[in-house]
Amino acid sequence: MSRRRKRRRRVVPEGIRITKVGLWFVLLTVVVAVAATNTGNNALYMVLALMLATLIVSGVTSRTNVRSLEASVEAPGEVYAQRPFRVRFSLANRGWLLPRWLLLVSLERGGPPRLVPYLERGGTSRGELEALLPRRGVHRFANVHLTSLFPFGFFRKGARHAVDLEVMVFPELFEAASRRVEGDGRLGQGRARRAHWGHDLHSLRSFRQGDDPRAIHWKQTARTGDLVYMERAAERGRRLSILFDNGVGKLDDPSDAARFEHLVSEAATAAVDHLARGWEVELVSREGTLPFATGPRQRLAVLEALAVVEPAERAVVPLLPSDSLAPTLRLSLEREAAA
Repeated sequence: MSRRRKRRRRVVPEGIRITKVGLWFVLLTVVVAVAATNTGNNALYMVLALMLATLIVSGVTSRTNVRSLEASVEAPGEVYAQRPFRVRFSLANRGWLLPRWLLLVSLERGGPPRLVPYLERGGTSRGELEALLPRRGVHRFANVHLTSLFPFGFFRKGARHAVDLEVMVFPELFEAASRRVEGDGRLGQGRARRAHWGHDLHSLRSFRQGDDPRAIHWKQTARTGDLVYMERAAERGRRLSILFDNGVGKLDDPSDAARFEHLVSEAATAAVDHLARGWEVELVSREGTLPFATGPRQRLAVLEALAVVEPAERAVVPLLPSDSLAPTLRLSLEREAAA
C-alpha cells in the first residue's frame, strides 16, 4: 500500500455545515430570488446568479482546503484531572498546487480550536492545543479534527485525522492534604533506615572527602588502619504509609462515587506533598502494596497506581502498613462516613 493511500484511509470527511453568516447569506439569496421572479428585473437575475455562484464556490473551495493535509500530535507530559494541559500538534500541507488558509485544529469535535491562518505549499505549521479532562484514568484521543472557514466563512468543511493518542490522566491534586496523618510528630518511632544526624549508629563505612572528621570511629580506625566513618540514624523516620481502602464494593450512588474520587485525590495529594519534602512513601490498597521509596520514580509510580485504581470487592480484613512505626494516612469511605 502506498503512502498516499494509507494517508487517505486515515483521513475521514466529516461533512459540511453552514455557519450563521452562511445562513443569512442563503436567506438573502432566497429574498433576491423571489424579488427577481416577481419583477422580472434582469439586474436582480444577475445579482442572483452571482450569489448562487458565490455559494457554490464557497462550498467547493472549503472542501478542497482540507484535502492533502497531514496532522500529528505529541504526547503531553504529566496530565492531571481538572487541570488544563497542552498538546503539541503539527499540520503539514502535502498539496503541490495551492496553499491553505483559515484552518481550525482541535482535539475533539466542538472543542476549543487553534487557528492556522496560512499554510504554504509543502509547509508545516506547529502549535499547541489546550484541553482539560474531568476524570482520571487512561483517556484516548482517536482523531485530530480539522475545519476550514475559507474563503468566505459561509460553510465549515471538516475532516478528522487518526492519531490514536493515549494519555494517562493522574488524579486531581488539591492545594493541601485535608486529612490528618496518624502518628505524625510522635516520638519513639525507632531508628530510621537512613543516615542523618542522631544518637544511634546507622552504619560504618570508609571515610570520604567532605565527611565531618568529628564522626570518625577512632577505635575501629586504630584496629583496621583505615579511617572509618560513623553514620548516625535519624531521630525519627521520615516515612508515610498511605492506606487506601478501595474495597468498597460497587458504588451505585453518584455521591459515593464522588467521595471515592475525592479520597483518591487526597491520597495523591498527600503522596506528592510528602515525596516533595524528601519522605519515603508507600501505597497500600486492595490490589497490593507499593513499597517505601522516594524520588521522582516513586512519585510517578504512586500517581499511576492511583490513576487506574477502581472500587474492589468489599473486604473485612483491614489494611496494615509494612512499617508499624511509620505515620499512616488511612482513607476509606467508612471512616469518612463515621467522621
